[in-house]
Amino acid sequence: MRLSDLAKGSSVFLGVIVAGYVSTIYVDQRLAPPPKLAAPASTSACVDAAGSWKNWPWPNVPALSPKCD
Repeated sequence: MRLSDLAKGSSVFLGVIVAGYVSTIYVDQRLAPPPKLAAPASTSACVDAAGSWKNWPWPNVPALSPKCD
């Protein structure tokens, strides 16, 4: 393998990595739904008696959240 072949392969590899990163930023900004506004700052995420999450607008859920009052 010549040095020029290594340089070409490395530049293609780097280009694919950069293009993938830029595309994920674009998709996150354009296609992802904006997070819902949370309740007032005094309330935090909690679990009600039925096991549903309250005051947590994102799909991921924190572990070990307290029970709701």
